[in-house]
Amino acid sequence: MGFFRHIKDVMRFMQLPREQRRLTFYSEGKNYWPHLEGLVKEVLATSEIQVCYISSGVDDPGLSLEHTNYLTFKIDEGFVRNWFFENIETDAMVMTMPDIEQFQVKRSKYTVHYVYVQHSLVSLHMIYRKGAFDHYDTIFCAGPHHIREIRAMEKKYNLQAKNLVEHGYGRLDSIIEEAKSRPKKVKVNEPLHVLIAPTWGPEGTVESGIAEKIVDQLINQGCIVTLRPHPQTIKFAKDKIDSILNKYSQHNMFNYEANIAGQDSLHESDMMISDWSGAALDYASGLGKPVVFVNVPRKVNNIDYEELSIEPFEVFIREKIGKIIDTIKIEQLPDFRKVQISKKIDQNVILDNVYNIEKSSTYGCKAIKELLNHK
Repeated sequence: MGFFRHIKDVMRFMQLPREQRRLTFYSEGKNYWPHLEGLVKEVLATSEIQVCYISSGVDDPGLSLEHTNYLTFKIDEGFVRNWFFENIETDAMVMTMPDIEQFQVKRSKYTVHYVYVQHSLVSLHMIYRKGAFDHYDTIFCAGPHHIREIRAMEKKYNLQAKNLVEHGYGRLDSIIEEAKSRPKKVKVNEPLHVLIAPTWGPEGTVESGIAEKIVDQLINQGCIVTLRPHPQTIKFAKDKIDSILNKYSQHNMFNYEANIAGQDSLHESDMMISDWSGAALDYASGLGKPVVFVNVPRKVNNIDYEELSIEPFEVFIREKIGKIIDTIKIEQLPDFRKVQISKKIDQNVILDNVYNIEKSSTYGCKAIKELLNHK
């Protein structure tokens, strides 16, 4: 039944008058909507441009948005989506998905301008695969480090120069905006609330079994603990998650959060334990709260990243926004109830390296309009 529904949505898109499908956004699901939401809403609010929004997630909030100039399409990952993308006719395709043309998802056989929107503040040359952005025409850059990295890649590998936009980072903007709307709480003799939000990968904090040890210690210390694993961890290391849930799912000091698109745990917690996750940078810069980094091996998906001679942003910044704990010392985690966390970290350490704070949607929308005007 789902297969035919997806075919129906493909046909519905292709039968639209060409003028109504000039601008298309694609989201892999609900976790990517926060990175596209501001751009979508800004385009709709400031122009008469018809926006087409395609998502592979049935619970993507972007599919529920209503506007006279907004059309949505649900197409699952797989054969139908991949065929559709190779045959799509649109002027601009805005995505948060790296690696187009390298795996199943290819560029269209028609002339389409591909725009990449950052879904993290991390650098582009270590955590991402080599060539992850080579087949995009425009890169929306969150900060100067992204421009330096893309230009260095182009020079090193003799790539065609891309259109680089000083955009900013929509997820950070939404965190800052949400913080303004929440009442400031003064905690007195309340348990410390620790958010565990690591990245994913075979040597990650959850996958390696370290997260379970951390949860054990924090619960024993009387802390409130929220475990917020990466969706890929849930997918590929379910046994590790289940082991923690079997112990603590009924414990009144333990929370489990599978939706990383939400913000409640970011605002309600007092500090974060992470590793190489970009979520730690969002947390520190958006809320000024401290981070403890578990020193698991670097997340390296591009073994040639050192060829650029640029220190990755997530490496450079971690000691400036938090504390690093070696994995061999996990058994001696400090008693976090006694840690002074009332003093905020210097958010500007990161904010000084991000474009257009709280205005990224305005600048991104302007760039999209300019692209369409030149088509």
